[in-house]
Amino acid sequence: MNIRVLGCSGAIAAGYKTTAFLLDDDVLIDAGTGVGDLPLDALARIDHILLSHSHLDHVLGIPLLADAVLRIRSAARRPPIQVHGLPDTLAALRDNIFNGVIWPDFTALPTREAPVLSLHEFRTGDRLNLDGRVIEVLPAAHTVPAVGFAVDAGPDRGHAHWVYTGDTGPNPALWQRLAQLRLSHLVIETAFSDEEERLAQVSQHLCPKELGHELAQLGGSVDVRITHIKPGEVEAVMQGVAALQSPHCITALNAGDCMAL
Repeated sequence: MNIRVLGCSGAIAAGYKTTAFLLDDDVLIDAGTGVGDLPLDALARIDHILLSHSHLDHVLGIPLLADAVLRIRSAARRPPIQVHGLPDTLAALRDNIFNGVIWPDFTALPTREAPVLSLHEFRTGDRLNLDGRVIEVLPAAHTVPAVGFAVDAGPDRGHAHWVYTGDTGPNPALWQRLAQLRLSHLVIETAFSDEEERLAQVSQHLCPKELGHELAQLGGSVDVRITHIKPGEVEAVMQGVAALQSPHCITALNAGDCMAL
């Protein structure tokens, strides 16, 4: 299995794409603006989309993707793209995007019997099996109901896990679960610099100081990648991260990065 970073920024600007990861060639983990860099034939191969939460920077690729691939998938009689999320996340999509005002309802197009999208609920703690790939839904602590994900690399890799925290503030439940897993990579958000600590707290994101408190709960030495940094803040955030003197190897995630599981 391989994971490609399509986008990992906390907002947009030239060279910055919001969160989207491509697992192999058919599973999206979040669907931010980075999805738009995939060619049409690659978009048409996507069969599953896993959503961490309902915020626009993580979901706005879905309606545009659905429109782009509808004709290709319908002509090939492909089944709907399965969009997986918490009940509240899927309700937000139905009510606020696929409502005929912001965007057409692609869960009923081109027909209700054979739509391009279908919505599927999960709960925190569920273990999803997507064509043999097992992905656990992890707890997150954000301003809306939210989760992270742990992708199991399988028995050949000793069940090492690639973990993506999603958008989260301090989150004791996450570290309790991660203590029980073998980690290969930890992709964790640090959206703000320490100068914006108050804003990080209000918006339930992390800053480097809070990141240090969170990582102190993680034993050993893990490959940690920082995601969701706001444009223009990368240097300030990573300076704060470098000052943590953590036992973990911590680097900034970049669009285009690939991680083999």
